[in-house]
Amino acid sequence: QVQLVESGGGLVQAGDALRLSCSASGRTLSRYKVGWFRQAPGKEREFVAIISWSESSTSYADSVQGRFTISRDNANNTVTLHMNSLKPDDTAVYYCAADISYSGNLYTAEYWGQGTQVTVSS
Repeated sequence: QVQLVESGGGLVQAGDALRLSCSASGRTLSRYKVGWFRQAPGKEREFVAIISWSESSTSYADSVQGRFTISRDNANNTVTLHMNSLKPDDTAVYYCAADISYSGNLYTAEYWGQGTQVTVSS
C-alpha cells in the first residue's frame, strides 16, 4: 500500500502563492497517476489536478486552470501543487491522491492523504 502525507498548507491572502507537497511511503508512485483534490466548507470533494506517471499528461479543473501547476518527482516519491493567484474560493482542505482513475465522469483514487488546510483571506 501507499501512505501519503501532505504539507504546505496555511493562511494566505488573496493573490498570494502557495506550494503544497505530498510525500509518499511504501509503494513507489512512479507508475501511478497522482493528483490533488479539495473539499471546501459545505461543498463536495472536487478534482483539482492530475499528472501521469511519465509527466507527459496533466489535467486541471476549470476553476484552477492557468493558476495551479502540478508536478512530480518520481525519484523522491513526491508530488507538488504550485498555486498562484489564490482566491478566497480556493479555501479548502487539499488532499493528495494516488492511483487515480476516471470512470463515469468521476475521478476515484485508491490512496489518500489526510489533507492540509489552505485558507485564503480577502
